[in-house]
Amino acid sequence: MNLETFLHNLHFDTEKLAPPDWEVDWEDAPLPYKLYRGLPEIPLSGDVPLTLTGREAQAEPGLEELGSFLWYVYGLTHYAQSAFIDVTNEKADVSYAQLFRRFVPSGGALYPNELYVYVKLADVPTGIYHYDVSHHRLFLLREGNYDSYLFRSLGKSIDFSDCFCTVFVSTLFWKNFYKYNNFSYRLQGLDAGVVIGQALEVAGRIGFSSRVCYQFLDRSINHLLGLSEQDESVYAVMPLSIHPSIYCVDDYNQEENVSAVELSQEVPLLKHETYNRSKRIIDYPVLKEMNEASMLETTQSFVKIIQDRRAWPSQGTEFIMLPFTETFSYDLVAICRERHCPDIDFMMDKVSQTQLSTLLKETFSLSYQNDLGDTHGVLETRVFLYGSFTNVEGVPDGAYSYDKCAHRLCRITQGDYREYLQYGLTMPNVNLFQVPLCLNVVGDKNHLIEKFGYRGYRIQQMEAGILLQRLILVSCALGMGGHPLLGFDVNQCDELYRINSKGKTSLIQIPVGPYLPRAWLKGSLHS
Repeated sequence: MNLETFLHNLHFDTEKLAPPDWEVDWEDAPLPYKLYRGLPEIPLSGDVPLTLTGREAQAEPGLEELGSFLWYVYGLTHYAQSAFIDVTNEKADVSYAQLFRRFVPSGGALYPNELYVYVKLADVPTGIYHYDVSHHRLFLLREGNYDSYLFRSLGKSIDFSDCFCTVFVSTLFWKNFYKYNNFSYRLQGLDAGVVIGQALEVAGRIGFSSRVCYQFLDRSINHLLGLSEQDESVYAVMPLSIHPSIYCVDDYNQEENVSAVELSQEVPLLKHETYNRSKRIIDYPVLKEMNEASMLETTQSFVKIIQDRRAWPSQGTEFIMLPFTETFSYDLVAICRERHCPDIDFMMDKVSQTQLSTLLKETFSLSYQNDLGDTHGVLETRVFLYGSFTNVEGVPDGAYSYDKCAHRLCRITQGDYREYLQYGLTMPNVNLFQVPLCLNVVGDKNHLIEKFGYRGYRIQQMEAGILLQRLILVSCALGMGGHPLLGFDVNQCDELYRINSKGKTSLIQIPVGPYLPRAWLKGSLHS
């Protein structure tokens, strides 16, 4: 399949992504986490802090702080059992689903990402580790100091001597391909972004500074971690430091070109035994081709974005100025424990203008260091929020875009579009008639490909995921819930928001609103 056609189908023609006879082999599903065998292991304490509020980074972080960080980002946090009732022929059949949950949402609760860490702490050997979420422990993959190797793999842009830990967010392709087929490629970038968004939140609460690197020599990084690129590949690198910021060089030295192939020859090949439970793994050639096309072979391929922040895609001429609210603070741990994704349990209720104002302002209040162009990147330069609002105080029902710079809503069209959006769902598992806020994350229709090539697609999806995680956390802190949806008609939404002619498109839809308590048995997995 042509890759441009593939990306088009991912958003606008999803029924073409899987064979017509595609059936999910539930009995042969992989584990939602990767397991290594026969490696040195370091257990992490299950005695995690019950709050991160008011915590300050230690002068010399230890294994306890790292363990708490990893658990709050991606650890197994809940065991939930839900009942499903199917009424056929006047007989009710009850089935149950058991799931291990984490503090971040994931498409189908499949969690295709894995975390690896390069650790330099006094109480453990310096080296590369895999975070085993199933037992909350680290597996030592490769011992040694790799500051220089990473320095060159990231274009000589970061001084790793100041970083006590570097996090690698990878994607293990089979973990959700087995269910979603080629559509899994769209989920994988979003899921990686959600994990990054949670890592940014947790790092900030603990007192770590961080930087998200989307540009690196893929083959040298995968080689360092011992990953087979046919199965798994790193999507983002995230150094952590106890210093106020991570020292970086803003301009890449194009004359000092570094090759991934040459760099990989400096360290031996790793061959470790892993287990994923599936006995039959179906090939996924398009995902492999996309991953190959997205790779950076030399540091001369690294680029920067010169962003015109005035180029906000304004829509319409009618504006509603939102009230400015005080800085909104919340207990991240309490919100993470409370958060889940409502579906049929949404409940229509009045949303105050203050709630809407706080939700939109705080969602975009996150700035983060990244390697795309801005030292302190701001999300609103590449991803935007549009929404269809009903029953909001002081806001007539209609479709709007949000102008973050002026903190205002720009009305696109007036009316109640709940029915319109409900019938646009390809999997109607959410009752949008009971949802006051239906938000869409919007980005460039060309998925940043002109600047970053096919790597731009996954960068865009990750930034959308970062914004999504922030939106969900803030909505929960405001007493509401959010449910990320990809099963919606993108063309229909783009038409509603009149963004086709603007070169923009809807990346993900998030209904947000009050909800009723869900009937489920749930237990926390920490001491």
